[in-house]
Amino acid sequence: MLDAYTREGLALEVDTSFASRRVTRVVVRVMKERGRPRSLRGDHGPELASRHFLAWCKEREVRMVDIEPGRPLPNGPVESFPGKFRDEGLNVSWFGNRWEACQKVDAWRLEYNQERPHSRLGYRTPEEFAAGAPAPPASPPTLAGVLKTQGNGVENSTQRVSASARI
Repeated sequence: MLDAYTREGLALEVDTSFASRRVTRVVVRVMKERGRPRSLRGDHGPELASRHFLAWCKEREVRMVDIEPGRPLPNGPVESFPGKFRDEGLNVSWFGNRWEACQKVDAWRLEYNQERPHSRLGYRTPEEFAAGAPAPPASPPTLAGVLKTQGNGVENSTQRVSASARI
């Protein structure tokens, strides 16, 4: 579960399948921490289209918004999160059991929220952005910019640094 505004990963659950009641419990847990959302956006998965989940949303006045099938672009930030999670979390880890998988998945979520700056958030982490932390300079420092500001004569050199590196 991702907050599309702050880009925070609010919940990542590990299991072999998810029934709508399990999804409801996760949403309730997040709501206790963050408050009731006006709407939830999701795909057309059976756990989000079940009578139980839709009735739960209606009782709590939470609007369920489905993304258009085959049209992930309007839901870009939310669609990129699972891809990053799969590439950087699931595809690079072996899990001996469910408990170990839960530990590794939660560690990845915390690293994503607390240590990874996002360009769309002014190069702040999702946690910093949600807390209202001031944005750092307009763009991340580049290696060439650091060398130039340190007076190493890079600006007069024939060598140029073309790669950008976060420092």
